[in-house]
Amino acid sequence: MIPSTRLYVLLFPAALLVSTAQADNLHYNQVSLRTEVSQEVPHDLMQVILYSEAQDNDPAKLAASITENLNKAIAQARQSKGVQVSLGSRHSYPVYSDNGEHISAWRERAELRLESAQFSQLSKLTGELLQQLKMGGMTFSIADSTRQASEDALIKTAVESFKARAQLTSETLGGNAYKIVNLSFNSGFQPPMPVRMAAMKGMAMNEAAPAPEIEAGSSKVTLSVDGVIEVQMP
Repeated sequence: MIPSTRLYVLLFPAALLVSTAQADNLHYNQVSLRTEVSQEVPHDLMQVILYSEAQDNDPAKLAASITENLNKAIAQARQSKGVQVSLGSRHSYPVYSDNGEHISAWRERAELRLESAQFSQLSKLTGELLQQLKMGGMTFSIADSTRQASEDALIKTAVESFKARAQLTSETLGGNAYKIVNLSFNSGFQPPMPVRMAAMKGMAMNEAAPAPEIEAGSSKVTLSVDGVIEVQMP
């Protein structure tokens, strides 16, 4: 048993050296690269937030009034084809007396959210609903299907850009060729900025508000490629 044990001890460092050498070869002349391509994509979705807000001494009466106002607006909004209608946040809070000792009234606010790809239709509806609601905000964005199509269109450009950088890297290092070890794609886009509708603040509610002029803008869709190449040396 003693000779066998000594043989094992002598062979173990040799096996470790072979394993280490193989591991080193796996990463020999490997270089990590990254490229990024992007394009501006016009916004094709419009979102509008309207809200009803009021104050009353009776919280039950206040809630009923807000609900009635919202229901009327929802019924009107649903008559516009191509407009998605949903309820947003709703909350109420107490209003205290000047000395802060007791509750003098209750105030409640509830939101109505509208979304459509038909800008003129939603703009017209928004102007009509401002007779009974207030403007909370307006934003523009890219539909999921549009963003996906844009990213797919960028894949070819991104890969060609990566290959060009890989070729340049290989030549700079003195290699005569390279091979791609792995690639990964990452996408992203610049979020839309909210549009302030300051011009509509204080607008008279006794007649339909004019439809606002629409400038939807665009967002930047980006596709990046991260990868590793192995440079083939002469």
